[in-house]
Amino acid sequence: MDPFLTLLHSVSSSLSDGELSSLKFLCRGKIGKRKLESVRSGGELFLILLEQQLIASDKVSFLEGLLKSIKREDLLLQLKQFVEEGEVNASDDQPDVHEKPIEVICENVGRDWRMLIRKLGISEVKMDRIVAANPFNLREQLAQSLREWQKWKGKDAKVTDLIKALRGCDMNLVADRVEQ
Repeated sequence: MDPFLTLLHSVSSSLSDGELSSLKFLCRGKIGKRKLESVRSGGELFLILLEQQLIASDKVSFLEGLLKSIKREDLLLQLKQFVEEGEVNASDDQPDVHEKPIEVICENVGRDWRMLIRKLGISEVKMDRIVAANPFNLREQLAQSLREWQKWKGKDAKVTDLIKALRGCDMNLVADRVEQ
């Protein structure tokens, strides 16, 4: 699946009716009035913008301007994260040996997840972006942070490093469960 289309779908589903109306208004100089009147969702608007080559995975400045105009900083953060990571997310289709330990950690680590992620060496900025992208889902914040660590480490991401970090944070019970 195309990571850029996935991003656009995510942005589209986050838009309110009022925000969609604002986006349509802002696009009046680029898209004909008749076409804009038929748009009923963010996805339809983005399809038109894609067709007219106003946005693309390597051409996001127009979309960035739109999101700034409607003051959706959270969606802007998602877009910036996409740009910084490039198409790294395309590798998410592959099964991963770390999925089981990540599940166990997500089920058992609570509000102290940031301490664990710091121990693994992920920056505050990346953690803040993940929190902004998933503001009310603690478990998803942790899961995304652990996946970020995996991407950062690549082949050097070892379960033993996770266990060592858990023990370093006095999360011995979780470390024991990961070892099992």
